[in-house]
Amino acid sequence: MLPVNVLLEAATEVTTETTAQIEETTGFVQDPAKTVEKASKIITEFNKILPTIINFGINLLIALIIFIVGRFFIKFLLKVTRRFLERTRLEVTVLRFLISLERAICYVILVMIMLETVGIKTTSFLALLTTTGLAAGLALQGSLSNFAGGVLILIIKPFKVGDYIECVDMEGTVEKIDLFYTSLISYDNRLKVIPNGILSNNTICNWTAFDIRRVDFKFGVSYDTDITKARKAIESAASKCEKLFKDKPIKTFVSSLDESQVTLGLFVWAKCDNYWDVKFEINESVKNKLDEEGIEIPFNQIVVHNVKDGE
Repeated sequence: MLPVNVLLEAATEVTTETTAQIEETTGFVQDPAKTVEKASKIITEFNKILPTIINFGINLLIALIIFIVGRFFIKFLLKVTRRFLERTRLEVTVLRFLISLERAICYVILVMIMLETVGIKTTSFLALLTTTGLAAGLALQGSLSNFAGGVLILIIKPFKVGDYIECVDMEGTVEKIDLFYTSLISYDNRLKVIPNGILSNNTICNWTAFDIRRVDFKFGVSYDTDITKARKAIESAASKCEKLFKDKPIKTFVSSLDESQVTLGLFVWAKCDNYWDVKFEINESVKNKLDEEGIEIPFNQIVVHNVKDGE
């Protein structure tokens, strides 16, 4: 930076030359002393703000360098994160959401660093951002709960599209899993849309989690029935079903002794896709077989007595 006296001498020379030119063209001569004084004040003020301008320019250049380097770092970080998440076989919806969330967070941090570098305090901005986020969270509490539940379902995968599930007295085949809602189709072809917050906070029964499933039956026979004969009849009827899983045995047993019948149980195994076909077919076959063997299937009866007046 040049000394003030040198600048003053230069300003004096310029002022003298300018005054001479004005005198030649207009015939009007200004006071050189006043002109020098004004120039001296301008130079003094400029010398005061010059360090600030230089410092701001340097900080701005550093912030620009930080932005350029930060962009390359964010791209590299997102690339590494994407590769890692793809190895975990996450759902595409969750993967895209997590990548977008990471990108947004990284750029917010980068902008905050740049603002601090150029001398802009970000404390107030952070406080405003926190307050806004808290207010939005309270206003969208239910939606955020469903959103968080959807993310958990897509990450943990308690069920997938095509599974038959039951939760909170609702059941059906999963048609679609979104971030906020899960759609089920019941057996009578009704669409049920369940908030993911309910699914993530309640017990879920996945009936089709495995390839095979046990099919349970209960049949009632009278107390006069030969239990061995009844069990053989039930096993014989069940074994004729071609959709049973052959590697699993057919099991019959006395399930309970009830008030008006002996309840016999039957366990068979079938593929999940054949569950209802096996259920309906064996029920019909066992009924016909018991009738053929003359085995009585008791049923509740109500006997009404006609009581005369005065008796």
